[in-house]
Amino acid sequence: MRPDPFDIAFAEARAAAARGEVPVGAVIVRDGAVLAAAGNRTLEDRDPTAHAEVLAIRAAARALGSERLTGCDLYVTLEPCTMCAGAVSFARLRRLYYAAEDLKGGAVDNGVRFYARPTCHHAPEVYGGIRETEAADMLRAFFRARRAG
Repeated sequence: MRPDPFDIAFAEARAAAARGEVPVGAVIVRDGAVLAAAGNRTLEDRDPTAHAEVLAIRAAARALGSERLTGCDLYVTLEPCTMCAGAVSFARLRRLYYAAEDLKGGAVDNGVRFYARPTCHHAPEVYGGIRETEAADMLRAFFRARRAG
């Protein structure tokens, strides 16, 4: 039996939190096989673009030897920001599954609603709210601990 991609994404998010990073994890799957998984590494890499989604897209593109991830699906624990939504579009990912909405920084179903713009060249199928409570609880606990510490 194949692992649930969200189980892997949540493990990546927990690992990111353990490193002091915002707990977001992402996984890219094609034909049921995991091509790439990553958690946020913006602090560790000193790179503002090192979001989980971007890192997973880069790794999947290397694994496939192509900048186009046609037929691939992205599972992520938080609604992508504008940068990540753009990367998903440029990579031509087939589907985007995300857990928690990001009312402040999200760009898919909130904020700029990137895929609804006429300038968006490719919009994946989007499925949000999967394991939303689990992801939101993890994020709240992380930020609560940071404010307390």
